Amino acid sequence: MPDPDRQDRETRSRMRTSARQAITAAGADTESLALGRRSKSEAWKSVAFLALMLFCVLVALALLVTLIIDAFIDGSSRLNADLLTQFPSGVPENAGLQSAIFGSLWVIGMMIITVVPLAVGAAIYLEEYADRSKWYNRIVELNIQNLAAVPSIVFGILGLGLIVRGPLDLGFVAYAGSLTLALLVLPTVILASREAIRSVPSSLSDGSMALGATKWQTIWHHVLPNAIPGIATGTILAVSRAIGETAPLLLVGATVFVTFNPEGPFSEGYTTLPVQIFNWVSRPQDEFRTLAAAGIIVLLFILLLMNSFAIWIRNRYARQT
Repeated sequence: MPDPDRQDRETRSRMRTSARQAITAAGADTESLALGRRSKSEAWKSVAFLALMLFCVLVALALLVTLIIDAFIDGSSRLNADLLTQFPSGVPENAGLQSAIFGSLWVIGMMIITVVPLAVGAAIYLEEYADRSKWYNRIVELNIQNLAAVPSIVFGILGLGLIVRGPLDLGFVAYAGSLTLALLVLPTVILASREAIRSVPSSLSDGSMALGATKWQTIWHHVLPNAIPGIATGTILAVSRAIGETAPLLLVGATVFVTFNPEGPFSEGYTTLPVQIFNWVSRPQDEFRTLAAAGIIVLLFILLLMNSFAIWIRNRYARQT
């Protein structure tokens, strides 16, 4: 005969199992509903954030396009060969940008030659060699991050006291302006170079050193070639900022009226496109303001040309890697 106690225990066990299953199912349904509500809320927040970002980008692009179109409308009448071949003059009809163009090329070119080796060397040291537990390395990293937000006029004062008159005592030469701009953009290039070096897969370094290469051979032949696209991006940002600076250059010797081309980086008396445009905009005559608008177009063209060359270098090395 069946045991009544055993049957009773089995019945109670089945009832407890059914209850647990029901509670589990109810909990799963509740959790699914909560996850669904959270996922919908997060999806709406993501869509709203994306829409806000797109709106901000469109507003910025609209303002930029408006300014460029306005500059083209105002300065198109002076976009001719005389603008590029004539020197600045007190007569608007005879004024040009030749000395300012050559001055900008000298200043920006020497700035790139100076800042890229310094920035890449600093990035290599901080990423590959520096001991982050040392207090002086932490101070260097903190200062690099803080210097990226310092106003440009502060670098102009530093250039005047340190480069033009101070220990270097270069005088009011074009290379003094290059060094001042190099100090200005150095933190930006260092940070971009560090990110580029950090993004190189560690397996490349490990494989190279496992085959017997030294640390420097690994960095030179494997890390740097793969980091060049990121370094070029940082250089593009640096050039884009430096080529439009006026205040620091006014403090280190860039004058507003130069009727000759600089003979080299150490020749005294130079000007740049932003300084010359600033001079023309401050004049009360409408003709000079038309010249300033034409100068803005020339400045944009030179900036796009230099950035295009840097982008070509970046894409070339990106394809090779």
